[in-house]
Amino acid sequence: MLAIIDYDAGNLRSVAKALEKLGETPVITRNPAEILSADHIILPGVGSFGDAMNRLHQYGLVDVIRKASASHIPFLGICLGLQLLFASSEETPGVEGLGICSGKILRIPDTEGLKIPHMGWNSLSYHREPGENPHGRLFAGIPEDSYVYFVHSYYLKADDPVIVTATTEYGTHIHASIEQGNVFGCQFHPEKSSSTGLAILKNFLSIRKEEF
Repeated sequence: MLAIIDYDAGNLRSVAKALEKLGETPVITRNPAEILSADHIILPGVGSFGDAMNRLHQYGLVDVIRKASASHIPFLGICLGLQLLFASSEETPGVEGLGICSGKILRIPDTEGLKIPHMGWNSLSYHREPGENPHGRLFAGIPEDSYVYFVHSYYLKADDPVIVTATTEYGTHIHASIEQGNVFGCQFHPEKSSSTGLAILKNFLSIRKEEF
């Protein structure tokens, strides 16, 4: 089963539709048993860090997500879902995030000629040392400099560059994707990134919990 965590995030249906194009039948759920028995889990998200964490607490999902991320289940955070994996965000100081990964969520700096929020297509640069799978599993078979779609005002600066698999530039250097064990994240929206985004989602679905 493929579980999409339901905490009233705005892009739930668009993520589900993208997965349906790949022949999947995702289950949108906030049921802990369904989430923890899934083969793959996706945490989507658009909106405010603080509001999102409040909803996750309201629906009793914080401990469920932490438990899922500590298991062997492939887990993908998208946009705000990526940011929630970290401990805090400049958007809502004092609100504690999930703390699964280590890094800072910062506001994109004001830059002449660039609008905030950042809404549009940016190319990805891969960030891995040469090796058997140098660009991370989400990007297998996807050329560097491929374009994906972003909608955000805040961005990730990971503490450990080893977990960063892709970056982009928009007024600053943005850590656009991460891979930490079974936990993956995209600051961009693969569900809105045309054939490249579908290929990224397909790569995620090809990852098995037996690998971890």
